[in-house]
Amino acid sequence: MKFARILTAAAALTFVIPARADSVTANMAKAADALIASLDAKQKAQAMFKFDGEERTYWHFIPAEMLKGGGRKGLQIEHMTGQQRELTHALLKTVLSESGHTKVKNIMFLEDILYMLEGKNRRFVRDSDAYHILVFGKPGNKGAWGWRFEGHHLSLNYTIVNGKLSVVPSFLASNPAVADFGPGRKLIALEAEEFAARELRTSLNAEQAKQAVIAEKAPRDILTSALPSVKAMENSGIGYADLNKGQQAQLTKLIQEYINRHRAVVAKEDWAKIEKAELTKIRFSWAGSTKAFEPHYYRIQGPTFLLEYANTQNGSNHIHATWRDFKGDFGRDILREHFKKAH
Repeated sequence: MKFARILTAAAALTFVIPARADSVTANMAKAADALIASLDAKQKAQAMFKFDGEERTYWHFIPAEMLKGGGRKGLQIEHMTGQQRELTHALLKTVLSESGHTKVKNIMFLEDILYMLEGKNRRFVRDSDAYHILVFGKPGNKGAWGWRFEGHHLSLNYTIVNGKLSVVPSFLASNPAVADFGPGRKLIALEAEEFAARELRTSLNAEQAKQAVIAEKAPRDILTSALPSVKAMENSGIGYADLNKGQQAQLTKLIQEYINRHRAVVAKEDWAKIEKAELTKIRFSWAGSTKAFEPHYYRIQGPTFLLEYANTQNGSNHIHATWRDFKGDFGRDILREHFKKAH
């Protein structure tokens, strides 16, 4: 089965667990080089792109058939050998945490579930092998390069500049959000992203809820879509300082759920950046119902970042969740620093 191949690939190759973020990027370059070396000429033409080309910032999470040109660029898993699949997952595991990698595997697996659920009514290709790897520039510890792993409901974007790492935009989604296969066989790919947020929302008292709730009706989807860059939204919602200590801990837990999809050493640096910009400036906004399987939306916004989530489609059993950085998407902040020093 396809999912069995995914699990096999996940465990097959493991690079040395890095102790520092620059070790992550060094291991990442080695893993990318190993994958590239395994490709034939045709595969390399599909997988490799210029760093400064438009493909690097043209990302999306919708079905390939809806994209510009009618398809998604990159080398598809379906067209890889078994070894190349393993090397692709080895590259993913250089940066993803164990829980983050599990989420990615589950999202891919759900494409095969959608294939069965939609039956003859399928509008789009649903296939756990329809995920693509794209490498931008030449992997290494000097200069700038990047890569993306992407398919329906998944887009992981990494930019590396002189060993410094950007992990955004980062998008995970799940359809169905709750896949129920019977007693004891339930799969919830993005459980904490939904349930921890609902727990925070329902813990608010009436006065707090007045601040947090920005609309009675949830928007149809995340408002930032797949824009190549985003700006801060209006300063709405309830502020961190207006939450009690338990609620502040719950909000912190929710933010870290997004960050902890990456290895601890990487997540530590991203959390330090958020803390440096001051937790007191973070705001939590909610729209829609507090009940499961009813349309709801939330966002968490700080001075540097935005987490946005929507669950409104397919009977509100279809999650879209994204993590953006106002200055750091696609490594723009570390690229600016690089160019400033270079010139």
